[in-house]
Formats: sequence, structure tokens, C-alpha cells
Amino acid sequence: MEGLIPVINKLQDVFNTVGSETIQLPQIVVIGNQSSGKSSVIEGLVGKDFLPRGTGIVTRRPLILQLIHVSKNDTETRFQEGSGDAIKAEEWAKFLHTKNKIYTDFDEIRKEIENETDRMGGTNKAICPEPISLKIFSPKVVNLTLVDLPGLTKVPVGDQPEDIEDQIIELSHKYITNPNSIILAVTAANTDMATSESLKLAKDIDPDGRRTLAVITKLDLMDHGTDAMEALCGRVIPVKLGIIGVVNRSQADINHRKDMKDAMTDEASFLQRKYPSIANRNGTLFLAKTLNRLLMHHIRDCLPELKTRVNVMIAQFQSLLNSFGVPVDDKSQLLLQIITRFAAAYCNTIEGTAKNIETTELCGGARICYIFHETFGRTLESVDPVGGLTTFDILTAIRNATGPRPALFVPEISFELLVKRQMKRLEEPSLRCIELVHEEMQRIIQHCGTQQEMLRFPKLHEKIVDVVTNLLRRRLPPTNTMVENLMSIELAYINTKHPDFTEAHLIHKALSEGHSLGHSFDHHRSIEQQKVQESRPKQSAHEAVSTKGWKLGSLMSGGRSEADSTSEQGSRAGSASSSLVGSPAHSRKGINLLDNVPSQQNTRKLSQREQRDCDVIERLINSYFLIVKKNIQDNVPKAIMHFLVNHVKDNLQSELVSQLYKKEEIDYLLEESEHMAARRKEAQEMTQALQRASHIIGEIRETHLW
Repeated sequence: MEGLIPVINKLQDVFNTVGSETIQLPQIVVIGNQSSGKSSVIEGLVGKDFLPRGTGIVTRRPLILQLIHVSKNDTETRFQEGSGDAIKAEEWAKFLHTKNKIYTDFDEIRKEIENETDRMGGTNKAICPEPISLKIFSPKVVNLTLVDLPGLTKVPVGDQPEDIEDQIIELSHKYITNPNSIILAVTAANTDMATSESLKLAKDIDPDGRRTLAVITKLDLMDHGTDAMEALCGRVIPVKLGIIGVVNRSQADINHRKDMKDAMTDEASFLQRKYPSIANRNGTLFLAKTLNRLLMHHIRDCLPELKTRVNVMIAQFQSLLNSFGVPVDDKSQLLLQIITRFAAAYCNTIEGTAKNIETTELCGGARICYIFHETFGRTLESVDPVGGLTTFDILTAIRNATGPRPALFVPEISFELLVKRQMKRLEEPSLRCIELVHEEMQRIIQHCGTQQEMLRFPKLHEKIVDVVTNLLRRRLPPTNTMVENLMSIELAYINTKHPDFTEAHLIHKALSEGHSLGHSFDHHRSIEQQKVQESRPKQSAHEAVSTKGWKLGSLMSGGRSEADSTSEQGSRAGSASSSLVGSPAHSRKGINLLDNVPSQQNTRKLSQREQRDCDVIERLINSYFLIVKKNIQDNVPKAIMHFLVNHVKDNLQSELVSQLYKKEEIDYLLEESEHMAARRKEAQEMTQALQRASHIIGEIRETHLW
């Protein structure tokens, strides 16, 4: 049993090296009002005067104090703590923050506590939650782990913060809520025990009192004619673990550096004289033995749960360590593996076979499909075949195509000129479709499932992004060229014999049979409009999907609806001819023929012949434009897939290998980020510390200390 506390001290050392607060170790937490005698109690347990003294709040940072019993003949501990050189001093101390520095002068220990407190907490009497860890080795102490906390106070003094009381209570809660801690509630005998803040705080956290021990200090300072017998016997406030009274050194004793041994002797004499019946159950020596016994039993009860907690945390940190990746042994092989995994993940995202499928938005191949059949397709549907083309434009084209001779029939050249002009309007949305697909393929880089490796090797990630970006950029010109060629092919030859060019067949039939063109066209147009309406895709469920600002108008500007076109056609007007005979005045001065050339500003009602010719051309344009639009809507996505998407998929891995797999750059590319390396180091240290802790707890079973 006696070896349990050194085991906890070893565990504390293990966790101190990594600064872990995730494991709550058994320890004794000392709480009490300001100037209640907490520091004197701790110094009595140590047998040395080493804590800062003064008025007001002195303890401003938690002090984790490990008392380790070391006999004069314990050479192993002296060699181990002295880092190979045996420590010859009878008593010595070590701070965690000063590493292996040995302190043998306890006045120097006090100064170091003061300096470290000021360094972290400032000099304005404010508190700091960061603890100071101190180990004291001595043959005169019993094995204990104590936590000295700032004294409870009510009113801020000087330049202390206004919420100083809340800060101290919050700090005290942090330590006493540890279920593995023993609460040492200190109260001065010259105050009413019922008003003790420390006992109230302990009762709030430990209502059953299973881990609370009360200490009554300053028994010798009570008013004459009074004593603490009722309180010490538990008849005022009962405490399950007991109530122990002690006698502190007075301020005069401290000033005169009264020896601790003499103070112990005087305390025993006072207790025998004042409380003879309970003298053997009070005093500093009895308090030390009681605390040692309570802590050992408490450790024994806590160790099974502690072992389970340690094993669970080993598994957690091992998993975290694995996620950061193991240290690199063969960098060449690792680089090839990362390149292969990235290329596979990129292609899988396009194909829709990636492991981690996005559920909040369309990405990869699904968005490319959406661009082809929703965004691009609907934009082409919105393009008016005769948009931007007025009746005057059509009439002018017909006249220009006839030359100086009046035409008996509508000249075909006027149809070709006008339909080519309208067909060119399909080129802009086609090129914009390429841009949208290119942007999505650039965005796939962030969705290809190798984020952890990219975070681990930021320089490699940067180079991979550069290689993919350059590959995509190189594929843009040939893709654009192919789409432009598709448009040029359509413009190169207007196939009026196309089987779907029904308007041309109707015109020929109507003219040959002498039927009314208007009636034939109206009947055929109603049929064609019905077919177009049936062929148009119904509203897709994908329209509800957010397109991240990809509005339909982004592909095409200036498009008009058929209603707008019809309205405009109704108001179109132009002039066919005017009289060449002028007024007498004009005859005398000469006739200016240019004054009578038809212009866009001239307005008159078209003749039946002119109206018929314009209708013929307009209907032919509508019919042929529909054919070309279907071809473009079908061929542009195919061209993009062949020249851009599939080419990148097929050549991505070879491009990455040729650009990145270079012997002189491997070390540079696989240089880890400082953040990731630091996190791995922390996880590795924590895993090793937990494994050592598990080994230490396992030794307890083997030595039957449990």
C-alpha cells in the first residue's frame, strides 16, 4: 500500500511532460479563505518555510506540490533525479519549468515561486490558472500530492479585477470537481465554522462528504474562555473524513525563523494542555499521516477506473497518430502512391464512383452533366431564331440580293446571309459552356478525397494544383477551336436539302401547286410549334439545385422571347419605293435621286408581295435555325468531353508523374507542414506517455499493491 503514492507521482511526472489535463489523478486539493492558514498547514507538512508570505492574496497560481519520501540510503533515486550525478543533499526540490535544476536552498525556492507567479500572472495581484509544479524530496515527509490554491476572497483590493471572487471560485471548482481528488477544507478557529467558505464550497461539490477532510487552524488564537472542542468533535458541522486541528506558527515565529521542529514540539504541548482527550487525533503530524492514509486508499479505489481511462485514451491517440501518417521511410514510393491516389480520386469524382460522395451540392461529373443538359440546353432553347432581326433587315437583304433587276422569286442568297447571321449567335453560349466545365474541373481538385495528405505536404499539394491547372489550361485552346470549327462547319454549307428542313419543301410544293403560302405556313407552323413544345424538356428536378450563381443569362445575353419578336414584327414598317418625279422647283434645280432612297426611318405599309417574301425568309430561318441548334446542342458537349474532360482523365496521372517525380525535388515536395509535424509530435508524445502510465499501473498488479 505504501508504494501507491510514488506510483501516482510517477504518473504525474508522465503527464507533466506532455502537459496533459485529460487524466485526473488522485491528489489533495487545499482550499480555504484568504489568511486562513493554508500556507502554514502545507509548510508544516513539508517541515520547511518555503512559501511566499505577505498581506492580502499571496498565492496567485495553483501550486502542485509532490512530497516524495527519500531516505538517506536511497542512492537509486538520488542518481535518477540528479541525471547521473548522485544528489548529496539531504533535502532538495525541482520545478517542472526549470527542468533538471536542483534547489537545496528553500529561500531560493520561495523566490522562484514568486518570480514564476509574476511572470505569468503579472504584478497586479491578479490570479493565473496555469499551475506551478514543484517536487520536494526529503526523508522527513510522507508521500503526498497537494494542490495549493489561491485563498477565497470577497472584495477586490488595489488593481485586482472586479470579478476576482468568481475567478478564484471557478479555479477552485476546476480542481475539486475532479472525482479523484480529496478536498482539504481549511478554516481558522477564530472564525465561526458555520460561515466557512471552504466548507460551503466543498459541500456544494461533494454533498456526501466522501472525500472532504476539514482542518481547523490557529487553535491558539481563540478568545480566552473559548475552545474548539465542539467543532473538533464534529458536533458543529460533521465531516465524514474527520476534522483535525493544528497550531500554526505566529507571524513573530516566522519573522524570527523559528525552527519547524520546535514549532511541532510547541504544538504538541499546546494540544496536550488544552485538548488532552483528543490531542493524539490532532496536530500536524497526525494530519500528515491521515492524509497519507486517505490518499493511498483513494488511489486504490481510483486505479481500476484510471487504468480503463488510460487504455481508452491510448486507442484514441493512436488513431489520431495514424491519421497524421507515419514518418516517411521511402519518399519515392510515397510520392508515387500519393500521385496515384490523387489521380484515381480525381477521375472517380468525375465518374461518380468516389467513396465520399457530396450530398449538399452537385460536384464533379454530376455538375458537368447539369451544365450540358440544363444550363447549356435551356440557354439554347431561349435563343430566338429571329432575335435582333427586323422586317426591314429581311426586306433590305432581299432587295440587295436581286441587284438592279426586279425578282420574280425570293432570292436564296438573302436566306443564306440572314440565317448565317443568326447561327453565329449560338457560338457565344457554346464557348461559355466550355468555360463552365473548365471551372468545374478546376474545382474538383478540392473534392478528390486526399485532404489529409494535402494538409500534411502543402508544397506537394501546391505543385499538384499547378500541374492540374496547367493541364486544364492547355486543353482550353483545342477545345475552343473544335467548337469554333463546329460553328464554321455549319456556316460553311447551308444544306437546303436537309430532310428536316420542312419549310423549304412546303414552299416548293405551294408554289408548284399554286396554293396560298400563308395558309400552308400557318397550318405547318401550328404543327411545328406543337412538336417543339412536346420536344422541350419538362422542368427538371435539378433546377431546384443551387447553381452557385450560374444563372441562365450568364451563357447568353440579348436573347428575346417569341412574344417580343412577334410584337416587334407587328410594328415593323419599311418603304418599298417612292416617286422619282419632284416638284417644279426640283425640276429647275435638278433631281437628287438620293433623297428618295428607302431608309429605315421611312415608314409605310408593305405590299402583299413584300410581306409574303419577308414571311417566307423568316419561316425558312426559323426552320433551319432549329436544325442547327439541335446539332450544336448535341455536338458541343461531345467535343468538350473528348477534347477536355476525357483527355484530362486519361493523361492526368502520366502528367503528374512526369512533372513531379523528379529525384532532385522529392525531398522538397514531401516536406511536412510545421503544424502537422507539431501535432504528430504531440500525439506521439501523448501516446508514449499513456503507454508508460499503463505500464506503471500494470506494475501495481504485479507487485500486489492494488
